[in-house]
Formats: sequence, C-alpha cells, structure tokens
Amino acid sequence: MAKPNYSFEKRQRELAKKKKQEEKRQRKATHNPDGSPVDDEPADSGTVAAPPASPDKTA
Repeated sequence: MAKPNYSFEKRQRELAKKKKQEEKRQRKATHNPDGSPVDDEPADSGTVAAPPASPDKTA
C-alpha cells in the first residue's frame, strides 16, 4: 500500500489558505470603510442618476 504524501497535502492546504486570504483582501479593498461598496464613477459626476425602478406591486 502506498504511503500518504503529507507534504503534498500540506502544500495544497497552504495554497487554499493563501487564495482565500487574497480573495478576502480583494473584497476588503473594493469596499469603503463604512461597509458600502465603492462605485466606479465618482459621486460628483454632474449627472443625476435615477434610482433603479422597482416592480409594481399589486396587493
């Protein structure tokens, strides 16, 4: 029976952990400190954007 390759398993765990940390860092970099997402356009672009249309509710 073959012996388990613990070094390979450890390396795979390290890579997965590193990838997860990088994704978390990217998520944090794309948000403002107050928790809201960063807009691609500046707020003072000179145009007024209408709020997204909500579906009509007939209740």
